[in-house]
Parts: sequence; C-alpha cells; structure tokens
Amino acid sequence: MALDERPGQYPWTRGIYPEMYRSRLWTMRQYAGFGSAEESNKRYQYLLSQGTTGLSVAFDLPTQIGLDPDHPLAAGEVGRVGVSVASLVDMRKLFAGIALDRVSTSMTINSTAAVLLALYVLVAREQGVPRSKLNGTIQNDILKEYIARGTYIYPPGPAMRIVTDLFAWAQHNVPEWNTISISGYHIREAGSTSVQEVAFTFANAIAYIEAAIAAGLDVDSFAPRLSFFFNSHSDFLTEIAKFRAARRLYARLMRERFGAKDDRSCMLRFHTQTAGSSLTAQQPDVNLVRTAIEAMAAVLGGTQSLHTNSRDEALGLPTEESARLALRTQQIIGFESGVANTADPVGGSFHIEQLTDRIESGALDYIRRIDEMGGTLRAIEAGFIQAEIQKAAYDYQRGVEAGERVVVGVNRFVMPERQQAPLFRIDPAIERAQVENVRAVRATRDAALWRLRLDELDTAARGTANLMPCIVNAAEAHATVGEISDTLREVFGEYREI
Repeated sequence: MALDERPGQYPWTRGIYPEMYRSRLWTMRQYAGFGSAEESNKRYQYLLSQGTTGLSVAFDLPTQIGLDPDHPLAAGEVGRVGVSVASLVDMRKLFAGIALDRVSTSMTINSTAAVLLALYVLVAREQGVPRSKLNGTIQNDILKEYIARGTYIYPPGPAMRIVTDLFAWAQHNVPEWNTISISGYHIREAGSTSVQEVAFTFANAIAYIEAAIAAGLDVDSFAPRLSFFFNSHSDFLTEIAKFRAARRLYARLMRERFGAKDDRSCMLRFHTQTAGSSLTAQQPDVNLVRTAIEAMAAVLGGTQSLHTNSRDEALGLPTEESARLALRTQQIIGFESGVANTADPVGGSFHIEQLTDRIESGALDYIRRIDEMGGTLRAIEAGFIQAEIQKAAYDYQRGVEAGERVVVGVNRFVMPERQQAPLFRIDPAIERAQVENVRAVRATRDAALWRLRLDELDTAARGTANLMPCIVNAAEAHATVGEISDTLREVFGEYREI
C-alpha cells in the first residue's frame, strides 16, 4: 500500500508532482478533426476561444494509412473520421492563425506519424517558431495497431525502425516533444479489462524501449519524452486505482528492468480519454453523465491531460454545442468540484489501495507471461494478446446481453426512441475539393526536386540511415503523405495479418 508515500516521490503511486493540480491543472484537450483542414481549423479556433488549453488532432482514415485523397481505396473516407491532411499545404491551413509556440498539440497518428510530425515542424518553421519551442505529442504507437486497431502499413520490423528513428531525431531537433504516446486506450476500446489495458500497454512500452536501446540509444536519453494514453471507463473506483497502479508499476519497470537513473525516465505521464465504447446511441444525453464520472476518475487518478467525449459521438461527429459541453465538464471538475485542491484525494482508502495492488499484480503477471513467450512481438505474432482481448470483450458483451451488466437505456430503463437533434454531417463536396487540392499540389511543385527527395528517402530506407531527415526533406518538397508512404512501401512491403 502507498500509505507512507507522498505525491511526487518514487514510485509515484500518488502522483508524479508534489502539488499536482494545486500548482497547475491538467491540460484540457478536445480531440477534433473532420473534413478539410480549413473546417478543422475553425473548430480548433472555437475550442481555444472556449478555454481548451491544448489541441488534439484526429486524422481521417486515408491519412492514417498513407493514402492520398484521390487513391481509389480512399473513396468515401476522406475527411470522415478526422481531418484530411495530404501535404504541407494542408498542414499549413490546419494551423493557420494558431501560434505553434503557444499551444501544445497532440496528434493521434501512428503508421504515418513521422510524416505528419515532419509537416508540423515545417509549418512551425514557416511561422518562425524554433523547433526547441515546439511542445506536444505524436502517438507513433504502431504495436497497438497490430493488436487492436489495424491501421498499420509496414511489417513490425520496419515499423519499429521508423519509431526509433523518430526517437533519435527528435532528441536533438524537437527536444520538448513527446515522441510517442503508448496507447492503452485503443486496447480498452477493443474490449480489454483494466488489468489487460495496463499490462499490454506496458508490454508494448517494453518492446519500444528495448528496440531503442538496441538501436544504440541510452535509456535516459529518450525515456523522459515517452508518454502514455489511457482509457477512463465507467467503473469509477477501479479506474482511479488503475492509474495509480500504472504509475507504480511503470516506475519499477524503468528503474529495475532498464536501469533508468533519471527520475523523469521513471515518471508515468499520460493523457486520458473517456471511454468511447461506453457511449450509447440510446438516450444520448445520458452520455453527459457517463463522461463526467469517467473524467472525474481520470482526475482523481492523476492524469496530465484529458479529453472528454461528447454526448452525440455514438451517433456521429460531435456538434459544436456538444464539444463545448464536453469541455465544460472538465472545467467544472477543475474549477468548481474542489478535487484539484488535494493531491491524490483517495489515497489511503482501504478499497482503493487494495484495488491498486491487485491491478499492479495482475498486470505484472501478464508481462511475465509475455516475457516467457519471447516478448511482445512474439506474443502478437502468436495472437496471444489479441485472443486475450477478444475473450474479455466477449465475456463483457455476454454479460450485457444476459442482463448481468446493466447499461442504462440499453438493457434496463429503456425508453421509446424519439427524434434526435440534427447530427453533424460532412459535406460530400469536401472530398471532391481535397482530391482537386492534392492534384494541384502535384501540378505546381518542383518536379525535379520532388523526385530527388523521394529517391533519397528510398536509398535511406534500403540502408541504415535515420529516415527522419529524408522524410522532412521530401515533405518540404511537397511530396504527399501517400507518396512518402508508397516510397517506404516499395522498400518495406505491407503487413498482412495471418
């Protein structure tokens, strides 16, 4: 138990800072992005005007898997689940009027993370912002794509090379940037338990750290910029304990397993998002209550950054009003509830401490099993992690259908369906405009320079050089996200799940 610990002390069960929110509230982010860069920019400007303290960018599916808007497989998906960014021109529009040295930006992107970070750095340079002033996070967590989401491009080996190349490049070029956000969120959304979320997230972290060390990096040179992304689900007390257990387990892993000497290498810093999978299409206004409870759990658990889901996200993209209400949820917790006035308000509760111990122990057991299998990549190849998540998801759904788990408005307290308020819709014309835009970029760039930069990237990929400088140069020459990805596809191939 952590009864004798103080917040801000190893192993940081009670929080990584002594004062926690008394000195500074968590970063209030609202995950947003849809349609074109211009449309998303308007939403970012609105959220900043309403008190958001950090931006969080959602990219559409083609951008996530390295396809340009005019690729045949992109048809019908451009701008649907996030913003379409195909080139430097789009990234410039996305952050027009937003000073990148005054805002922290999180970008949820994995397979094409290196390309999107390159575009962001180039826009900052155009604004006259030194790279040393850039602050934010790139998700860059490819392993969870093989486990839980599926937006991978390359086989695991080359994909891990890109991740570690980004680590090494960022250390000297964007030193204040979090080079990865190792995600348990999507593992939980796929149906895992809280214990599995912690265990599999840290199993992935171990694989990244081992890969970086194998690439010649000292653990304390990159570990302070590692960050994490967790889910806050509906079991209030369990979620609070989960965050506390995760901090303690991570600290011990870093110090005892990897020999980290810098305290910052051992501090678990994480962003939290309330559970999308807990939202219901039935009685959507009730989702406001769910989100408030989940957000409170994240705050009581000590998160550094938080996104609160909107009430209508089970039906479509959030409207401006819904996004504002979600942000107000965070602001009420931060400024009215009083929970920010004490670090770890729940510390010492017998039940919370017991749950913390139990989650840490359960997660450690999973990590030992994965180690015995030969590590995370072997466990993924064998389908072990995926099978464990699938079984947990099945057990949960069976409980809902049997009425053993109550979901208000779904299997109990059901009401007749009524007409919903108008939903936010993406104009189909946006896709046509994005196709025209990317073709205009290709038609007006310096073709010789573009070809040279892609050839340099191809050569680097076939060798051992760090890929990031070549990716930045190609992006600067107006190579598109799809073209850069295709160049790497030619060398690395594409991953196909067996």
